[in-house]
Amino acid sequence: MAKEFNTEVTCDPKRHYMVDTTNKMKVFERLIDRKKYFTINRARQFGKSTSLKWIYNHLNGEYLVVSLSFETTDKTNWIDNKSFYDFFCQNMITAFKSAKIKNEEYEQFWKDAKQAEKPDFKYFSDVITEFCEKVQKKVVILIDEVDQSLDNELFVRFLAMLRNKYIDRDQFGDYSTFWSVILAGVYDIKSMKVKIRPEEEHKFNSPWNVAADYKLDMTFNPQEISTMLADYESENHIGFDIKEISVEIYKYTSGYPVLVSGVCKEIDENLDRDWTKNGVQEAAKNIIAKKTNLSESMINNLAKYPKLKAFIRAVLMENYSISLDVNNPTMDFANMFSIIKANKEGRVEIHNLIFQQILINHFVSESNLNMLSPDSGMRPYLTKQGDLNMPLIINRFKDLMSKKTDKAEFLEREGRFMFICFLKPIINSTGFYYSEPENDDGSRMDLVITYNRKEYIIELKIWHGTEYEISGRDQLSEYLDIRNLAEGYLVTFSFLKEKTAQEKPEWIEHNGKRIYEAVIDCGKE
Repeated sequence: MAKEFNTEVTCDPKRHYMVDTTNKMKVFERLIDRKKYFTINRARQFGKSTSLKWIYNHLNGEYLVVSLSFETTDKTNWIDNKSFYDFFCQNMITAFKSAKIKNEEYEQFWKDAKQAEKPDFKYFSDVITEFCEKVQKKVVILIDEVDQSLDNELFVRFLAMLRNKYIDRDQFGDYSTFWSVILAGVYDIKSMKVKIRPEEEHKFNSPWNVAADYKLDMTFNPQEISTMLADYESENHIGFDIKEISVEIYKYTSGYPVLVSGVCKEIDENLDRDWTKNGVQEAAKNIIAKKTNLSESMINNLAKYPKLKAFIRAVLMENYSISLDVNNPTMDFANMFSIIKANKEGRVEIHNLIFQQILINHFVSESNLNMLSPDSGMRPYLTKQGDLNMPLIINRFKDLMSKKTDKAEFLEREGRFMFICFLKPIINSTGFYYSEPENDDGSRMDLVITYNRKEYIIELKIWHGTEYEISGRDQLSEYLDIRNLAEGYLVTFSFLKEKTAQEKPEWIEHNGKRIYEAVIDCGKE
């Protein structure tokens, strides 16, 4: 059976093209070797289950690795000590029925244990000790899907029990409890918010503060992406530039695992195997246009958490610049869901260009600024060659803004958003655009647009004086050099009460580049 790119279930190297993550997985192996308890908390479809499967497949032998899942729709599993205890016992029974670690003796042990009539957590603890002493092997417990249990008192007591046994094992020996316990889920279990009693308010509690800290970037860098593409190329003999395409895939995905596989899947199955830069962009556009579990989850979280939504909108649409601080609950939440990441300077940015475009589309579609959409269709904004007539687009936007009567409500931060609202229906699904913040103070932002395989750079800038105009030209011309472009566009929002020096948009020559300048007066009534 031919392999495929996988975006749905846990990856299997026999069925799926996969990135070589051996070096990443060695981090988990070292932690287990050192008897550590730890968590794997990552955003959805970020490789948690695949990581657990690697541990299960590669370490069974030296260790007795038992894979459990706390995913359940049966709420009766959590109503008292007996039901929770039985649930755990049944998980162990099921695990030892599996082909990988099938063991009738261990299975029978947990069947017998399940017969206990009134097991409290002291009894539960003694059963675990009895099992580990009986096995006389290093027992590693993997527990997936712990998220839905985080607000449950019994689960918290279970973790507290394991924590106490972990602390006491120096006194009672390594085989008095599990050698290593790994909990996997989206939320950070080490600092989870729980109810200890039903009548209490949510509060912070740390029943898992023994968990080891470790650093592991689970995104894929271009070199790692190339290992998957090399495997694909060896089977299909397409003849494309693996290094170039790996870099391009990373450009749009920032290495988010399911997005990397998603782009590859689109190219392989829906884009006639167009392994070019244009093919990567088309694949990204296709993903953006779809309603996926990942995009739906991201948008639902914005709706559920207003502070998160306001923060993401400020970062994305208002060029809000701030250093990532995981001690800030809103930022930590956004980081946990991998909606954001820290750039090289440690400042917050949207995790990847695909997320950026999905979020922009969401904010634009729900905004009452849809009235900014041009009503004459996109044809007037295209040249005979099918390229964007960017000077006309900028002029029309300037004219529209000059006619607005509610300038008192037009804040500086909304200018960029309004321009994107105006631009989006023109580009529609044919083009692709993303923003690149340039200054820490948020004074400028580059908008990069690709349309008809041609690239356009628009610098959006707030003008508070003449000196900013010259610096804007310098910055734009330098950026055009980096992108190997001869022309660029400088749109400045002026909030001065007096008239600006420039009345009409015009082309100017600056540092060997042609720059189309337009100043939009927003300060005068």
